[in-house]
Amino acid sequence: MVGQRIKYLREQKGLTINELSFLSNVSKSYISSIERGLQKNPSIKVLMKISLTLDTSLENIISSPQKGGMLGEEWIELLEEAINQGLTKEEFHEFLSFVQHKRKWHSNE
Repeated sequence: MVGQRIKYLREQKGLTINELSFLSNVSKSYISSIERGLQKNPSIKVLMKISLTLDTSLENIISSPQKGGMLGEEWIELLEEAINQGLTKEEFHEFLSFVQHKRKWHSNE
């Protein structure tokens, strides 16, 4: 999904993978693996580099227009703030697990 969006937006800008790689400072092989769906979970940091280079929002890259799914501006700002504060994907996953556990625990009370 993300890879398809990146490829579509890259082609709309008339860029090759080599050009996108150079401009975004993300390796050609990594961009290629994202576009081909081999890398299914690229970091938000990489996606931000690519979105800036493609002159689009992070939301536009990670949203699903077919499903009408768009992240609200508040979510994007929260994600960007978390990234700027150094939150890693692993920490984010741990936080999600904690919240799920907490919700499950509260629902059993």
